[in-house]
Amino acid sequence: MAPAHDPSLKTTPRTRAVRAVRAVRAPSRAWLMLPAALSLLAGLDAALMLSGVAAPVHGAALPGRHGVLMTLGFLGTLIALERAVALRAPWGYAAPGLLGAGGVALTIGLPAHVGAVLLADGSAALLAVYTLLYQRQHDESTAVEALSAVAATGAAVLWLRLSIAELLLWLVAFVVLTIAAERVELARLHLPARAGRLLLAAAVLVLATAVASLAWPDLGDRAAGAVLLVLTATLVVYDVARRTIRLPGLPRLSAAALLCGYVWLAVAAVVWLYAGTPTSQAQYDTAVHGVFLGFGMSMVIAHAPVILPAVIRRPMPYRRIQWAPLVVLQASLVIRIFGGNALGNEHLWTTGAVLGVIALLLLPVTVLASMLTARKAAR
Repeated sequence: MAPAHDPSLKTTPRTRAVRAVRAVRAPSRAWLMLPAALSLLAGLDAALMLSGVAAPVHGAALPGRHGVLMTLGFLGTLIALERAVALRAPWGYAAPGLLGAGGVALTIGLPAHVGAVLLADGSAALLAVYTLLYQRQHDESTAVEALSAVAATGAAVLWLRLSIAELLLWLVAFVVLTIAAERVELARLHLPARAGRLLLAAAVLVLATAVASLAWPDLGDRAAGAVLLVLTATLVVYDVARRTIRLPGLPRLSAAALLCGYVWLAVAAVVWLYAGTPTSQAQYDTAVHGVFLGFGMSMVIAHAPVILPAVIRRPMPYRRIQWAPLVVLQASLVIRIFGGNALGNEHLWTTGAVLGVIALLLLPVTVLASMLTARKAAR
């Protein structure tokens, strides 16, 4: 133990000021997550309306905004916030701020073009964040993330004129490329030296299929299915999740979520490769929710215990209750896709859809529960 007269124990005006700034930054980051939470709630309310069951809020415009709210309003804001923290520049928070504002605008019923412009501006700001990060690091993973921001910007702009079904691959590119780049970055030590270049080439192909789908929808969708299937297989082979699934606690939870996500992405890719542009509601529903719910949300569950504490500077220790969102989510997808879409059972489809909403509501609940128990333990 240091002696009482140790100079290192003394506080100066400068150290007190630094501590005050640090104390303010964490809550300010947490406040930026509120628009994402609002977009999530609005998107889930719209999901209930689309499922034909009772919803807390009956906004006539919400069902048509469901996909944009969940992808750019919710996921986009969270991704931009994490990247702004990594950038460590105040202007970087414009990206999550604008994306969150776009989600709020769509939630409260403002005209769709108002939300679309805000989302486009936020995605462009995210691209600027990635550009500066690339100048610092010069790695292929960051370049791929920049391409994902290009896809997000394109999706927001196209939404001013096109339906979600017509620009779907742009949103797919945003989610898949962001997550793939992060997984390659984390598995860098286990990958061959050319892995980054191959990922960048795959990202260019994914974005090219999104562009092609605007002029030749069937060709673009089939090509996207092929590229996504190869990308998924490659990620599974090299992802450390295949080894960490054997470890107890949080590593096993994250690994299980990652591997489940890859399975659902492969299912969606097979639908596009086989069917091209989906010709039935069952095919469309399987492809869409295989990517955004099965892959995207499974990855959120996998990364939340690591990313959220870094963003809001609050510990989030592992608790077994954190398995609940993942288990319910996977059950909902099995019931919805195989029971509802494959077998044509409408009751099972509705049950799966409602369980999916419950799973996503459980996610913030388990996050808060883990953080509160950590605070109590610290006290």
